[in-house]
Amino acid sequence: MRRIVVFSAFLLTATPVVAQTPPAARTPSAARMVVDSEKIDAISVTLYREPGRGDRAIGPGWPGGYALITETRTIRLPAGRLVIRFAGVAEGMLPESAIVSGMPRGVNEKNRDARLLSPAGLVDAYLKRRVTIRRTSRATGKTTTEDAVIQSGPGGGVVITTAAGAEALSCSGLPEALSYPGVPGDLAAKPTLSVTTDNRVATTATVQLSYLAQGFDWSANYVARIGDDGKTLDLFAWLTVANGGSQGFADANTQAVAGGLHREAAARLPKGPSPELQLKCWPMDITSTHPKWDIDRAPPPEMLEMADGLVVTESRQERMMMAPPMMMVSMPSPAPVMMARQEELGDLKLYRIPEPVTVAALSRKQVAMIDRKGVRFDRIYTGDWNYVSSGRMPPRPAALVLRTENRDTKGLGLPLPAGKVAVFESVHDASLLVGESSLADRAIGDEVEFDVGESNDIHYTAMLGPMTKERAPFAVRVTNARSTPETFELALPTRIGSSSGPLVERKGRKVWRVNVPANGTASLDLTFDPRG
Repeated sequence: MRRIVVFSAFLLTATPVVAQTPPAARTPSAARMVVDSEKIDAISVTLYREPGRGDRAIGPGWPGGYALITETRTIRLPAGRLVIRFAGVAEGMLPESAIVSGMPRGVNEKNRDARLLSPAGLVDAYLKRRVTIRRTSRATGKTTTEDAVIQSGPGGGVVITTAAGAEALSCSGLPEALSYPGVPGDLAAKPTLSVTTDNRVATTATVQLSYLAQGFDWSANYVARIGDDGKTLDLFAWLTVANGGSQGFADANTQAVAGGLHREAAARLPKGPSPELQLKCWPMDITSTHPKWDIDRAPPPEMLEMADGLVVTESRQERMMMAPPMMMVSMPSPAPVMMARQEELGDLKLYRIPEPVTVAALSRKQVAMIDRKGVRFDRIYTGDWNYVSSGRMPPRPAALVLRTENRDTKGLGLPLPAGKVAVFESVHDASLLVGESSLADRAIGDEVEFDVGESNDIHYTAMLGPMTKERAPFAVRVTNARSTPETFELALPTRIGSSSGPLVERKGRKVWRVNVPANGTASLDLTFDPRG
Protein backbone atom coordinates (compact mmCIF):
# COMPACT_ATOMS: atom_id res chain seq x y z
CA MET A 1 0.00 0.00 0.00
CA ARG A 2 1.36 3.42 -0.92
CA ARG A 3 1.89 5.54 2.15
CA ILE A 4 1.19 9.24 2.35
CA VAL A 5 4.17 11.56 2.67
CA VAL A 6 3.97 14.70 4.76
CA PHE A 7 6.63 17.35 4.23
CA SER A 8 7.96 19.79 6.82
CA ALA A 9 10.57 22.53 6.41
CA PHE A 10 13.04 23.45 9.13
CA LEU A 11 14.39 26.98 9.05
CA LEU A 12 17.90 28.21 9.63
CA THR A 13 16.79 29.27 13.10
CA ALA A 14 16.37 25.61 13.97
CA THR A 15 20.09 24.84 13.57
CA PRO A 16 21.06 21.64 15.41
CA VAL A 17 23.55 21.71 18.25
CA VAL A 18 27.10 22.13 16.91
CA ALA A 19 30.35 21.54 18.77
CA GLN A 20 33.37 23.83 18.49
CA THR A 21 35.46 23.43 15.36
CA PRO A 22 38.68 21.49 15.98
CA PRO A 23 41.69 23.49 14.74
CA ALA A 24 42.82 20.61 12.55
CA ALA A 25 39.47 20.60 10.73
CA ARG A 26 39.99 24.21 9.68
CA THR A 27 43.44 23.73 8.17
CA PRO A 28 43.25 22.43 4.57
CA SER A 29 46.93 21.60 4.53
CA ALA A 30 49.51 21.14 7.26
CA ALA A 31 51.94 23.13 5.14
CA ARG A 32 49.81 26.28 5.23
CA MET A 33 48.49 28.37 8.10
CA VAL A 34 44.91 29.69 7.91
CA VAL A 35 44.20 33.37 8.58
CA ASP A 36 40.54 34.32 8.93
CA SER A 37 39.53 37.88 7.97
CA GLU A 38 36.00 38.81 9.03
CA LYS A 39 36.20 42.52 9.87
CA ILE A 40 35.65 44.98 7.01
CA ASP A 41 37.11 48.44 7.64
CA ALA A 42 35.43 50.16 4.68
CA ILE A 43 33.21 49.01 1.82
CA SER A 44 31.90 50.47 -1.44
CA VAL A 45 28.94 49.03 -3.42
CA THR A 46 28.40 50.21 -7.00
CA LEU A 47 25.19 48.88 -8.55
CA TYR A 48 24.49 48.18 -12.22
CA ARG A 49 21.06 47.51 -13.69
CA GLU A 50 20.07 44.22 -15.25
CA PRO A 51 21.10 44.40 -18.94
CA GLY A 52 18.08 44.52 -21.21
CA ARG A 53 15.54 45.10 -18.41
CA GLY A 54 14.74 48.58 -19.73
CA ASP A 55 11.84 50.27 -17.95
CA ARG A 56 10.48 47.07 -16.41
CA ALA A 57 10.37 46.84 -12.63
CA ILE A 58 12.83 44.70 -10.70
CA GLY A 59 11.28 41.26 -10.55
CA PRO A 60 10.89 39.12 -7.44
CA GLY A 61 13.47 36.52 -6.56
CA TRP A 62 17.12 36.77 -7.57
CA PRO A 63 17.77 40.21 -9.16
CA GLY A 64 19.31 40.13 -12.64
CA GLY A 65 21.75 43.03 -12.19
CA TYR A 66 25.12 43.03 -10.51
CA ALA A 67 27.42 45.11 -8.32
CA LEU A 68 31.08 46.02 -8.06
CA ILE A 69 32.06 45.60 -4.42
CA THR A 70 35.31 46.96 -2.98
CA GLU A 71 36.33 46.06 0.57
CA THR A 72 39.23 47.34 2.66
CA ARG A 73 40.46 45.04 5.44
CA THR A 74 43.38 45.16 7.89
CA ILE A 75 44.93 41.69 8.28
CA ARG A 76 47.71 40.45 10.56
CA LEU A 77 49.87 38.15 8.40
CA PRO A 78 52.32 35.73 10.03
CA ALA A 79 55.38 34.58 8.14
CA GLY A 80 55.12 31.46 6.03
CA ARG A 81 52.75 29.87 3.54
CA LEU A 82 49.24 31.21 4.21
CA VAL A 83 45.60 30.64 3.31
CA ILE A 84 43.67 33.89 3.88
CA ARG A 85 39.90 33.51 4.14
CA PHE A 86 37.82 36.64 3.35
CA ALA A 87 34.55 35.86 5.11
CA GLY A 88 31.38 37.81 4.35
CA VAL A 89 31.74 38.36 0.61
CA ALA A 90 28.57 38.57 -1.50
CA GLU A 91 26.70 35.34 -2.11
CA GLY A 92 26.68 35.97 -5.87
CA MET A 93 30.41 36.71 -6.06
CA LEU A 94 32.10 36.00 -9.40
CA PRO A 95 35.45 34.65 -8.19
CA GLU A 96 37.13 35.09 -11.57
CA SER A 97 36.63 38.87 -11.23
CA ALA A 98 38.25 39.15 -7.77
CA ILE A 99 41.30 41.41 -7.46
CA VAL A 100 43.30 41.38 -4.22
CA SER A 101 45.83 44.19 -3.71
CA GLY A 102 48.02 45.12 -0.79
CA MET A 103 49.46 41.64 -0.14
CA PRO A 104 53.23 41.82 0.43
CA ARG A 105 53.95 39.09 -2.15
CA GLY A 106 50.74 38.96 -4.17
CA VAL A 107 48.29 36.07 -4.51
CA ASN A 108 49.06 32.56 -5.79
CA GLU A 109 45.56 31.05 -5.87
CA LYS A 110 41.87 32.00 -5.35
CA ASN A 111 38.99 29.75 -4.22
CA ARG A 112 35.32 30.59 -3.75
CA ASP A 113 33.77 28.52 -0.92
CA ALA A 114 30.20 27.70 -2.02
CA ARG A 115 29.34 25.28 0.82
CA LEU A 116 27.78 27.25 3.67
CA LEU A 117 27.16 26.20 7.26
CA SER A 118 23.46 25.35 7.65
CA PRO A 119 21.28 22.49 8.93
CA ALA A 120 21.17 20.94 5.46
CA GLY A 121 24.87 21.61 4.89
CA LEU A 122 25.82 19.75 8.07
CA VAL A 123 23.66 16.75 7.18
CA ASP A 124 25.16 16.69 3.70
CA ALA A 125 28.69 16.86 5.11
CA TYR A 126 28.03 14.01 7.58
CA LEU A 127 26.48 11.48 5.21
CA LYS A 128 27.57 7.95 6.21
CA ARG A 129 29.23 9.39 9.30
CA ARG A 130 28.45 9.02 13.00
CA VAL A 131 26.50 11.72 14.91
CA THR A 132 24.58 11.87 18.17
CA ILE A 133 20.78 12.08 18.35
CA ARG A 134 19.16 13.58 21.43
CA ARG A 135 15.49 13.03 22.31
CA THR A 136 13.36 14.53 25.10
CA SER A 137 10.29 12.85 26.54
CA ARG A 138 7.22 15.09 26.54
CA ALA A 139 5.79 13.30 29.57
CA THR A 140 8.82 13.20 31.86
CA GLY A 141 11.18 15.76 30.34
CA LYS A 142 13.96 13.16 30.44
CA THR A 143 16.62 13.50 27.73
CA THR A 144 18.29 10.48 26.16
CA THR A 145 21.15 10.34 23.67
CA GLU A 146 22.45 7.60 21.39
CA ASP A 147 24.76 7.19 18.43
CA ALA A 148 23.35 7.34 14.91
CA VAL A 149 24.64 7.24 11.35
CA ILE A 150 23.13 9.51 8.69
CA GLN A 151 22.24 7.28 5.74
CA SER A 152 20.48 9.73 3.38
CA GLY A 153 19.55 13.39 3.08
CA PRO A 154 19.14 16.27 3.20
CA GLY A 155 16.88 16.99 0.21
CA GLY A 156 14.92 13.74 0.16
CA GLY A 157 14.37 13.37 3.89
CA VAL A 158 16.96 12.42 6.51
CA VAL A 159 17.18 8.69 7.28
CA ILE A 160 19.34 7.59 10.21
CA THR A 161 20.24 4.23 11.65
CA THR A 162 20.54 3.58 15.38
CA ALA A 163 20.82 0.43 17.47
CA ALA A 164 17.06 0.05 17.06
CA GLY A 165 17.21 0.15 13.24
CA ALA A 166 16.50 2.65 10.44
CA GLU A 167 14.14 5.59 10.92
CA ALA A 168 13.34 9.01 9.50
CA LEU A 169 14.59 11.96 11.52
CA SER A 170 11.92 13.85 13.49
CA CYS A 171 9.29 11.13 13.05
CA SER A 172 9.43 9.54 16.50
CA GLY A 173 6.92 11.98 17.94
CA LEU A 174 9.51 13.37 20.36
CA PRO A 175 11.55 16.57 20.13
CA GLU A 176 14.85 15.63 18.47
CA ALA A 177 18.16 17.25 17.64
CA LEU A 178 21.39 16.08 16.06
CA SER A 179 24.80 16.86 17.55
CA TYR A 180 27.94 16.79 15.44
CA PRO A 181 31.51 16.19 16.62
CA GLY A 182 32.77 19.20 14.68
CA VAL A 183 32.30 21.50 11.72
CA PRO A 184 33.92 20.23 8.51
CA GLY A 185 36.63 22.55 7.25
CA ASP A 186 34.88 23.13 3.90
CA LEU A 187 31.73 24.58 5.53
CA ALA A 188 31.78 28.34 6.09
CA ALA A 189 29.33 30.36 8.19
CA LYS A 190 29.37 33.11 5.54
CA PRO A 191 30.22 33.20 1.83
CA THR A 192 34.02 33.14 1.75
CA LEU A 193 36.84 33.77 -0.70
CA SER A 194 40.12 32.03 0.07
CA VAL A 195 43.49 33.08 -1.35
CA THR A 196 46.96 31.60 -0.89
CA THR A 197 50.17 33.55 -0.56
CA ASP A 198 53.75 33.20 0.69
CA ASN A 199 54.75 35.76 3.31
CA ARG A 200 58.43 36.20 4.23
CA VAL A 201 58.05 38.15 7.48
CA ALA A 202 55.17 38.78 9.87
CA THR A 203 53.41 42.06 9.11
CA THR A 204 50.10 43.89 9.23
CA ALA A 205 48.72 44.61 5.77
CA THR A 206 45.90 46.85 4.54
CA VAL A 207 44.30 44.72 1.83
CA GLN A 208 41.75 45.79 -0.76
CA LEU A 209 39.43 43.19 -2.30
CA SER A 210 37.36 44.13 -5.38
CA TYR A 211 34.97 41.82 -7.24
CA LEU A 212 31.77 41.65 -9.28
CA ALA A 213 28.73 39.97 -7.75
CA GLN A 214 25.40 38.84 -9.17
CA GLY A 215 22.08 39.19 -7.35
CA PHE A 216 21.91 42.99 -7.19
CA ASP A 217 19.90 45.56 -9.15
CA TRP A 218 18.59 49.10 -8.97
CA SER A 219 15.86 51.15 -10.60
CA ALA A 220 14.27 54.57 -10.56
CA ASN A 221 10.70 54.87 -9.31
CA TYR A 222 8.95 58.14 -10.12
CA VAL A 223 6.01 59.94 -8.56
CA ALA A 224 4.43 62.75 -10.63
CA ARG A 225 1.85 65.04 -9.04
CA ILE A 226 -0.17 67.25 -11.36
CA GLY A 227 -0.51 70.80 -10.03
CA ASP A 228 -3.78 72.57 -9.38
CA ASP A 229 -3.27 74.63 -12.55
CA GLY A 230 -3.32 71.47 -14.68
CA LYS A 231 -0.27 72.69 -16.60
CA THR A 232 2.64 71.81 -14.29
CA LEU A 233 3.65 68.81 -12.25
CA ASP A 234 6.08 67.99 -9.47
CA LEU A 235 8.37 65.05 -10.29
CA PHE A 236 9.99 63.05 -7.50
CA ALA A 237 12.11 59.89 -7.96
CA TRP A 238 13.35 57.19 -5.64
CA LEU A 239 16.55 55.24 -6.24
CA THR A 240 15.54 51.68 -5.34
CA VAL A 241 18.41 49.33 -4.44
CA ALA A 242 17.82 45.55 -4.42
CA ASN A 243 20.07 42.94 -2.78
CA GLY A 244 18.91 39.37 -3.33
CA GLY A 245 21.81 37.70 -1.54
CA SER A 246 22.13 36.39 1.99
CA GLN A 247 24.99 38.79 2.85
CA GLY A 248 24.40 42.41 3.79
CA PHE A 249 26.85 45.33 3.78
CA ALA A 250 26.66 47.84 6.62
CA ASP A 251 27.67 51.49 6.27
CA ALA A 252 28.55 51.09 2.59
CA ASN A 253 29.46 53.93 0.26
CA THR A 254 26.75 53.24 -2.31
CA GLN A 255 26.32 54.45 -5.87
CA ALA A 256 24.33 53.40 -8.94
CA VAL A 257 25.39 53.57 -12.60
CA ALA A 258 22.87 54.45 -15.32
CA GLY A 259 23.34 53.89 -19.02
CA GLY A 260 23.74 51.17 -21.62
CA LEU A 261 26.75 49.39 -20.17
CA HIS A 262 27.81 46.34 -22.20
CA ARG A 263 28.59 43.20 -20.25
CA GLU A 264 29.44 39.68 -21.37
CA ALA A 265 27.55 36.71 -19.97
CA ALA A 266 29.07 35.24 -16.82
CA ALA A 267 29.50 31.58 -15.98
CA ARG A 268 26.84 29.99 -13.82
CA LEU A 269 27.73 30.17 -10.14
CA PRO A 270 28.36 26.90 -8.30
CA LYS A 271 25.64 26.07 -5.84
CA GLY A 272 26.10 24.43 -2.48
CA PRO A 273 23.36 22.38 -0.84
CA SER A 274 20.12 24.14 0.06
CA PRO A 275 20.29 25.64 3.57
CA GLU A 276 16.81 24.36 4.40
CA LEU A 277 16.49 20.88 5.85
CA GLN A 278 13.63 18.89 4.32
CA LEU A 279 12.26 16.22 6.66
CA LYS A 280 9.74 13.54 5.66
CA CYS A 281 7.56 11.37 7.84
CA TRP A 282 5.25 8.49 7.06
CA PRO A 283 2.01 8.77 9.10
CA MET A 284 0.38 5.51 10.18
CA ASP A 285 -2.26 5.57 7.49
CA ILE A 286 -2.93 4.27 3.98
CA THR A 287 -4.10 5.75 0.69
CA SER A 288 -7.65 4.45 1.09
CA THR A 289 -8.19 7.08 3.81
CA HIS A 290 -7.19 9.91 1.42
CA PRO A 291 -10.32 12.07 2.14
CA LYS A 292 -9.54 11.94 5.84
CA TRP A 293 -6.10 13.49 5.22
CA ASP A 294 -7.39 16.25 2.87
CA ILE A 295 -4.42 15.85 0.52
CA ASP A 296 -5.85 18.17 -2.14
CA ARG A 297 -6.30 21.07 0.23
CA ALA A 298 -2.77 22.28 0.96
CA PRO A 299 -2.18 24.22 4.17
CA PRO A 300 -1.42 27.93 3.84
CA PRO A 301 2.28 28.61 3.21
CA GLU A 302 2.52 30.92 6.19
CA MET A 303 2.03 28.09 8.68
CA LEU A 304 2.19 24.31 8.73
CA GLU A 305 1.01 22.61 11.95
CA MET A 306 2.33 19.12 12.48
CA ALA A 307 0.58 16.29 14.29
CA ASP A 308 2.82 16.58 17.36
CA GLY A 309 2.04 20.27 17.82
CA LEU A 310 5.19 21.64 16.18
CA VAL A 311 4.47 24.78 14.17
CA VAL A 312 6.80 25.58 11.28
CA THR A 313 6.54 29.00 9.67
CA GLU A 314 7.48 29.99 6.14
CA SER A 315 11.07 31.17 5.85
CA ARG A 316 11.74 34.89 6.03
CA GLN A 317 13.92 34.68 2.91
CA GLU A 318 11.15 33.13 0.79
CA ARG A 319 8.59 35.70 1.95
CA MET A 320 10.87 38.61 1.11
CA MET A 321 12.09 37.37 -2.25
CA MET A 322 8.66 36.27 -3.55
CA ALA A 323 6.89 39.45 -2.49
CA PRO A 324 6.31 41.91 -5.36
CA PRO A 325 8.61 44.92 -5.28
CA MET A 326 7.35 48.04 -3.54
CA MET A 327 6.35 50.26 -6.43
CA MET A 328 5.31 53.66 -5.14
CA VAL A 329 4.33 55.67 -2.12
CA SER A 330 0.81 57.04 -2.05
CA MET A 331 1.97 60.58 -2.75
CA PRO A 332 5.22 62.45 -3.37
CA SER A 333 7.50 62.76 -0.37
CA PRO A 334 8.40 66.13 1.14
CA ALA A 335 11.85 67.59 0.63
CA PRO A 336 14.24 64.73 1.44
CA VAL A 337 16.96 65.01 4.05
CA MET A 338 19.36 62.95 1.88
CA MET A 339 19.38 62.82 -1.93
CA ALA A 340 21.62 60.97 -4.38
CA ARG A 341 23.97 63.26 -6.31
CA GLN A 342 24.44 62.86 -10.06
CA GLU A 343 28.01 62.63 -11.40
CA GLU A 344 29.62 61.83 -14.73
CA LEU A 345 31.26 58.45 -15.37
CA GLY A 346 32.59 58.66 -18.92
CA ASP A 347 29.50 58.49 -21.13
CA LEU A 348 27.47 57.01 -18.25
CA LYS A 349 25.75 58.66 -15.31
CA LEU A 350 26.56 57.86 -11.71
CA TYR A 351 24.22 58.57 -8.78
CA ARG A 352 26.11 58.70 -5.49
CA ILE A 353 24.36 58.47 -2.13
CA PRO A 354 26.09 61.16 -0.05
CA GLU A 355 26.11 59.20 3.22
CA PRO A 356 27.01 55.57 4.00
CA VAL A 357 23.93 53.33 4.02
CA THR A 358 23.31 49.68 4.77
CA VAL A 359 22.62 47.47 1.75
CA ALA A 360 20.92 44.78 3.80
CA ALA A 361 20.59 41.13 2.78
CA LEU A 362 17.34 40.06 1.07
CA SER A 363 16.08 43.63 1.04
CA ARG A 364 15.22 46.73 -0.94
CA LYS A 365 16.17 50.24 0.05
CA GLN A 366 14.95 53.55 -1.35
CA VAL A 367 16.85 56.83 -1.35
CA ALA A 368 15.66 60.14 -2.82
CA MET A 369 17.09 60.67 -6.29
CA ILE A 370 15.31 63.49 -8.17
CA ASP A 371 13.08 66.33 -6.97
CA ARG A 372 11.76 68.83 -9.53
CA LYS A 373 8.94 71.31 -8.92
CA GLY A 374 6.74 73.01 -11.51
CA VAL A 375 7.63 70.97 -14.59
CA ARG A 376 5.58 72.34 -17.49
CA PHE A 377 3.79 69.81 -19.68
CA ASP A 378 1.15 69.56 -22.42
CA ARG A 379 -1.98 67.45 -22.04
CA ILE A 380 -2.40 65.47 -25.28
CA TYR A 381 -5.17 63.02 -26.20
CA THR A 382 -4.19 60.40 -28.77
CA GLY A 383 -5.97 57.92 -31.01
CA ASP A 384 -4.93 54.54 -32.44
CA TRP A 385 -4.89 54.23 -36.26
CA ASN A 386 -5.22 50.44 -36.10
CA TYR A 387 -8.58 50.93 -34.43
CA VAL A 388 -9.58 53.57 -36.98
CA SER A 389 -8.64 51.38 -39.95
CA SER A 390 -11.04 48.68 -38.79
CA GLY A 391 -13.81 50.72 -40.43
CA ARG A 392 -17.12 51.70 -38.86
CA MET A 393 -16.73 51.49 -35.11
CA PRO A 394 -18.37 52.72 -31.88
CA PRO A 395 -16.79 55.75 -30.19
CA ARG A 396 -13.59 54.86 -28.38
CA PRO A 397 -11.98 56.80 -25.49
CA ALA A 398 -8.75 58.58 -26.38
CA ALA A 399 -5.56 57.95 -24.44
CA LEU A 400 -4.27 60.76 -22.24
CA VAL A 401 -0.54 61.54 -22.47
CA LEU A 402 1.38 64.13 -20.43
CA ARG A 403 4.15 65.39 -22.73
CA THR A 404 7.14 67.60 -21.99
CA GLU A 405 10.80 68.01 -22.96
CA ASN A 406 13.78 67.23 -20.78
CA ARG A 407 15.09 70.81 -20.80
CA ASP A 408 15.77 73.51 -18.24
CA THR A 409 13.16 75.69 -19.89
CA LYS A 410 10.52 73.07 -19.02
CA GLY A 411 11.75 72.59 -15.46
CA LEU A 412 13.80 69.41 -16.02
CA GLY A 413 17.14 69.33 -17.86
CA LEU A 414 18.72 66.27 -16.21
CA PRO A 415 19.18 62.60 -17.18
CA LEU A 416 16.14 60.47 -16.32
CA PRO A 417 16.93 56.76 -15.79
CA ALA A 418 14.34 54.21 -16.89
CA GLY A 419 11.67 53.24 -14.37
CA LYS A 420 8.02 53.17 -13.41
CA VAL A 421 5.94 56.33 -12.97
CA ALA A 422 2.83 56.82 -10.84
CA VAL A 423 0.80 59.93 -11.71
CA PHE A 424 -1.34 61.61 -9.03
CA GLU A 425 -3.80 64.49 -9.24
CA SER A 426 -5.36 66.53 -6.45
CA VAL A 427 -9.10 66.28 -5.88
CA HIS A 428 -10.49 68.20 -2.91
CA ASP A 429 -7.02 68.41 -1.30
CA ALA A 430 -6.46 64.65 -1.70
CA SER A 431 -3.86 63.14 -4.05
CA LEU A 432 -5.47 60.34 -6.08
CA LEU A 433 -3.77 57.95 -8.48
CA VAL A 434 -4.86 58.63 -12.07
CA GLY A 435 -2.46 56.31 -13.92
CA GLU A 436 0.80 54.39 -14.03
CA SER A 437 3.33 54.51 -16.82
CA SER A 438 6.79 53.36 -17.86
CA LEU A 439 9.66 55.67 -18.65
CA ALA A 440 12.62 54.64 -20.80
CA ASP A 441 16.04 56.27 -20.33
CA ARG A 442 15.73 59.91 -21.32
CA ALA A 443 18.74 62.12 -21.96
CA ILE A 444 18.74 65.90 -21.72
CA GLY A 445 16.78 67.31 -24.67
CA ASP A 446 14.66 64.18 -25.21
CA GLU A 447 10.91 64.21 -25.29
CA VAL A 448 9.29 62.78 -22.13
CA GLU A 449 5.80 61.27 -22.07
CA PHE A 450 3.73 59.81 -19.25
CA ASP A 451 0.85 57.59 -20.39
CA VAL A 452 -1.92 58.24 -17.90
CA GLY A 453 -4.73 56.10 -19.29
CA GLU A 454 -7.98 56.42 -21.22
CA SER A 455 -10.22 59.48 -21.00
CA ASN A 456 -13.96 59.39 -20.35
CA ASP A 457 -14.34 62.87 -21.88
CA ILE A 458 -12.57 62.60 -25.26
CA HIS A 459 -13.86 60.00 -27.76
CA TYR A 460 -13.16 59.38 -31.42
CA THR A 461 -14.81 57.27 -34.09
CA ALA A 462 -14.33 56.54 -37.79
CA MET A 463 -16.36 55.46 -40.80
CA LEU A 464 -14.95 53.75 -43.87
CA GLY A 465 -16.47 54.89 -47.17
CA PRO A 466 -16.74 52.99 -50.49
CA MET A 467 -13.34 51.47 -51.30
CA THR A 468 -11.55 50.88 -54.58
CA LYS A 469 -8.24 49.14 -55.28
CA GLU A 470 -6.42 52.49 -55.19
CA ARG A 471 -8.48 54.48 -52.67
CA ALA A 472 -9.75 53.94 -49.10
CA PRO A 473 -11.72 56.92 -47.70
CA PHE A 474 -12.15 57.49 -43.97
CA ALA A 475 -14.14 60.03 -41.95
CA VAL A 476 -12.76 60.56 -38.42
CA ARG A 477 -14.70 62.45 -35.76
CA VAL A 478 -13.60 63.55 -32.27
CA THR A 479 -15.89 64.75 -29.46
CA ASN A 480 -14.82 66.74 -26.41
CA ALA A 481 -17.06 66.65 -23.32
CA ARG A 482 -14.67 68.78 -21.26
CA SER A 483 -15.28 72.46 -20.47
CA THR A 484 -11.88 73.41 -21.91
CA PRO A 485 -10.40 73.01 -25.42
CA GLU A 486 -8.20 69.92 -25.72
CA THR A 487 -5.53 68.75 -28.20
CA PHE A 488 -6.10 65.48 -30.05
CA GLU A 489 -3.49 63.63 -32.14
CA LEU A 490 -3.83 60.73 -34.57
CA ALA A 491 -0.71 59.27 -36.25
CA LEU A 492 -1.60 58.34 -39.84
CA PRO A 493 -0.24 55.69 -42.24
CA THR A 494 2.46 56.65 -44.73
CA ARG A 495 0.32 56.30 -47.86
CA ILE A 496 -1.93 59.32 -47.37
CA GLY A 497 -3.60 60.48 -50.59
CA SER A 498 -5.64 63.48 -49.49
CA SER A 499 -6.77 65.18 -46.30
CA SER A 500 -9.48 67.74 -45.51
CA GLY A 501 -7.33 69.31 -42.79
CA PRO A 502 -3.68 70.25 -42.24
CA LEU A 503 -1.25 67.54 -41.10
CA VAL A 504 2.04 67.90 -39.22
CA GLU A 505 5.21 65.83 -39.13
CA ARG A 506 6.04 64.00 -35.90
CA LYS A 507 8.75 61.34 -35.54
CA GLY A 508 8.73 60.68 -39.27
CA ARG A 509 4.95 60.25 -39.59
CA LYS A 510 2.05 62.43 -40.69
CA VAL A 511 -0.08 63.38 -37.71
CA TRP A 512 -3.51 64.96 -37.53
CA ARG A 513 -3.27 67.40 -34.64
CA VAL A 514 -6.41 69.33 -33.88
CA ASN A 515 -7.59 71.59 -31.07
CA VAL A 516 -11.06 70.27 -30.20
CA PRO A 517 -13.35 73.03 -28.84
CA ALA A 518 -14.84 72.79 -25.35
CA ASN A 519 -18.00 70.66 -25.51
CA GLY A 520 -17.44 70.47 -29.26
CA THR A 521 -16.29 68.23 -32.09
CA ALA A 522 -13.64 68.08 -34.83
CA SER A 523 -13.64 66.05 -38.06
CA LEU A 524 -11.18 64.90 -40.72
CA ASP A 525 -11.80 63.31 -44.11
CA LEU A 526 -8.85 61.50 -45.63
CA THR A 527 -7.92 58.84 -48.16
CA PHE A 528 -4.97 56.48 -48.37
CA ASP A 529 -3.72 53.82 -50.75
CA PRO A 530 -4.64 50.35 -49.42
CA ARG A 531 -2.28 48.51 -51.77
CA GLY A 532 0.62 48.83 -49.38
